[in-house]
Amino acid sequence: MEHDLPGAGGQVLLVGLGNPGPRYAANRHNVGFMVLDELARRIGGKFKAHKGGAEVLEGRLGDRRVVLAKPRSFMNLSGGPVAGTARFYKVDPGGIVVVHDELDVPYGGLRLKFGGGDNGHNGLRSLTKSLGTRDYYRVRFGVGRPPGRMDPADFVLKDFSTTEKRELDLHVDRCADAVEDLVGRGLAAAQNTYHAA
Repeated sequence: MEHDLPGAGGQVLLVGLGNPGPRYAANRHNVGFMVLDELARRIGGKFKAHKGGAEVLEGRLGDRRVVLAKPRSFMNLSGGPVAGTARFYKVDPGGIVVVHDELDVPYGGLRLKFGGGDNGHNGLRSLTKSLGTRDYYRVRFGVGRPPGRMDPADFVLKDFSTTEKRELDLHVDRCADAVEDLVGRGLAAAQNTYHAA
């Protein structure tokens, strides 16, 4: 089934998932924040604290009005701030795009989809609970599987390896491109471009 974001006049809420504070800034779990920071750079603005519980930035991507949001809560409590921000800006779940880390996609790979389960991701679980639906867009940034018997929860709270860091800016940039493509051309077109690579 084809899903598209609200019509050209409708506002879109772009959410990056991560944990707040410098201790977590470079963790794999924080790639959502990294991508949102790149989108903010492209828009040319700064995030400001919002009463909904997130850092927000209003702007435009192409001809689309967007609100960028980074929850100020920890990852597993992201849902409250996202739902609050969505209510404030009157954005339905079908107009929300969430950028998050994904263990089941190889490092640097991207997968875009609408709806689905949380696949063990605590941030998505919190969002689905607070929004009351799974029907929102996800841009899944691959961080790969942990080595050996490392606990996935420990893996995502570690920084990227030295080797991974060499390509990280490139992957973040490409993920930001994919978000812009999803917003501008719709899910199917963006999937055709970014799933093929």
